[in-house]
Amino acid sequence: MDSALETDRLWEDRDVRFDVPLSQMKMRPGERLIDHLDSIEDTKGNNGERGRLMVTNLRIIWHSKTLPRINLSVGFNSVINISTRSAESKLRGSTEALYILTRCNNTRFEFIFTNLVPDTPRLFTSVLAVQRAYETTKMYRDLKLRGALISNKTLRLLPLEEVYDKVNGVWNLSSDQGNLGTFYITNVRLVWHAEINETFNVSIPYIQMRAVKIRDSKFGTALVIESLKNAGGYVLGFRIDPVEKLNEVMKEIHSLYRVYSANPIFGVQYQVEDRLEPLDQVTVQYEEDDIEITDDNASSDAFVVSVDY
Repeated sequence: MDSALETDRLWEDRDVRFDVPLSQMKMRPGERLIDHLDSIEDTKGNNGERGRLMVTNLRIIWHSKTLPRINLSVGFNSVINISTRSAESKLRGSTEALYILTRCNNTRFEFIFTNLVPDTPRLFTSVLAVQRAYETTKMYRDLKLRGALISNKTLRLLPLEEVYDKVNGVWNLSSDQGNLGTFYITNVRLVWHAEINETFNVSIPYIQMRAVKIRDSKFGTALVIESLKNAGGYVLGFRIDPVEKLNEVMKEIHSLYRVYSANPIFGVQYQVEDRLEPLDQVTVQYEEDDIEITDDNASSDAFVVSVDY
């Protein structure tokens, strides 16, 4: 039985993109607008241009007010460093600005944003606070091997996480003998750990799953989970007996994946004090650009199981 998941690859938090079409400025499922500021200058790239800056739980979006086709999308995962220093703005002169250093596809980009409203630290506080919240919630979004996932044979739950099922007697097929362990199926991810060594484990968020299949292996019928290329391109194999139970687990994973995909939980929580306007009131409408953006080719690594295709 095959089942390739209908995955909308999460790029918003990982990429740096310039002059994107309207479709890529819209919030993806699970993305939330946290703050917006209406008088922000892109001092390095568009000095003298007044624009709007939006902070979501995944990225920073800036666009020119006079020509919204001029815009930026800066994912928080690409950020290397955030600092404040003096900058020369055509609209404000010498003033304190927000410097953001990023890296995407082995290329570094620096952005300088200046708040044109004097005597307000909101630009700095919002971006810095959301970046910190993003960095501390990567378990919601990243595949993790051999992490601090288990304590006393119990899953360490994330703040917004709920366990829907615990399945004992699950063999991980990473060695010639296999390793007996336990599945935790939650609303965010699938976690497996070995019974005799809790540090031998894997956490697979639904957002990083490419396919869930049942395949023949040298161990017999196996549940095979493939991760996306940007998550390492891993092939993870598990055996559950009897086969009827294996089919039940796969159906449960698919069901929870569909629920998750409709409204993903990315884990980033932050709320500014001021009340925000609805997103449609702060997003400028403009014609769709015919732009093609090619994904980078991440390296693949068969991590767990050898299966017969």
